[in-house]
Amino acid sequence: MSFDLAALRQTVDRHGKIARVVVARTKGSTPRPAGTSMLVWSDGQSGTIGGGGLEFEATRLAREAISSARDSVVKLPLGPAFGQCCGGHVTLLIEHWDTARLNGLPEDLFARALPGEPREMPLVLRRQIADQRSQGLEPAFFFGAGWIAEPIAAEAQSLWIYGAGHVGRALVSVLAPLPEIQITWVDTGSDRFPDEIPNGVVPLVSRNPADVVCHAPNDADHLILTYSHAFDLELCHQLLVHGFRSAGLIGSETKWARFQSRLSQLGHPSADILRIACPIGDPSLGKHPQAIAVGVANAILRQTMEISAARGMRA
Repeated sequence: MSFDLAALRQTVDRHGKIARVVVARTKGSTPRPAGTSMLVWSDGQSGTIGGGGLEFEATRLAREAISSARDSVVKLPLGPAFGQCCGGHVTLLIEHWDTARLNGLPEDLFARALPGEPREMPLVLRRQIADQRSQGLEPAFFFGAGWIAEPIAAEAQSLWIYGAGHVGRALVSVLAPLPEIQITWVDTGSDRFPDEIPNGVVPLVSRNPADVVCHAPNDADHLILTYSHAFDLELCHQLLVHGFRSAGLIGSETKWARFQSRLSQLGHPSADILRIACPIGDPSLGKHPQAIAVGVANAILRQTMEISAARGMRA
C-alpha cells in the first residue's frame, strides 16, 4: 500500500477540501490490511477500506475532519462497534487535505508525526529508512512510536480509452477505481460522456480522436472503441507511428482482417500491426459490455503486475 500523491492532487483540485482515511494498524481479522486508504469529500468518496459499517463510520468521521480541519487517530473494535463477524480491531488515521497542505511533499516516502505526538522522528523509523535506502529497497509502510510513514506511489500507468459508448463506459467503471491506472477518456463531444465521470478520469474532447494520440506517453496503453470504423483505423495508424505499450481494438475478425490490409498499405510492417490486439476482452465471457470490460481489465492488470514485479526484481 502506498500514498497516491497524484490521485490526492487531482481530488483536491476537483473538490477543494477533502479527507484521507488510512488503515494505520490492524489486529485480528479485518476487511483490509494496514496501508489501505480512501479519499472522502463533502458528497462523495473514492477508494474503500471495506467493512460496510466500518467504512460508513470512517466516512462520517472524515467529513467531520473536513469541517473542523483537524486530523485524528481513531481506534475501532469491529465486533462491539459494528457487529461485524471478523471481530478484529482497526486503527484509522484521518487527515484533512487542501491545496495549501499539498505543497512540499517528498518524492519517495511521506513520514510524519501523528496528531499530538512528538515531532522528532523515532529511532526505529530512522533505522528502517536508512536500511531500506542502503540496500536499494523500496520504502515500506510504518506505523508506531507516534509516527506513520507511507511510500509515495509510483506514477500510475497511463491508459487512453477512445469512445464513450456502452463498452467505453463499462471499461471506465471497472478500471477507474484502480490506483495503478490513470485514464484519459477521449470522444468527439462533451455530450458523449456521462454526467458523472469517475474521480481521477480525465475527459478529452477531440473532433478527430486520432489528433490527440501525439499527447499520450509512448508507453501508454490504448483501447480503441469509437462509433466509427474510420476513426478506429486512423487511431491504429497514428498509434503505430507514435508508439505504445499495448493497444486493443474492438471488433470482429473480419474488421481486423480489413484493418491489417489497410495498415499494411499505409506502410506498417506486419510485426508492428500484430501488436494491436483485436478483438479485445475474453471471448469466453461473452459480448456484453461489462463482460468485455472484465476481460480487458484482467489483461491490463496482469500486464501491469508483471511489469511491476520485474521492476522490483531489478531493484
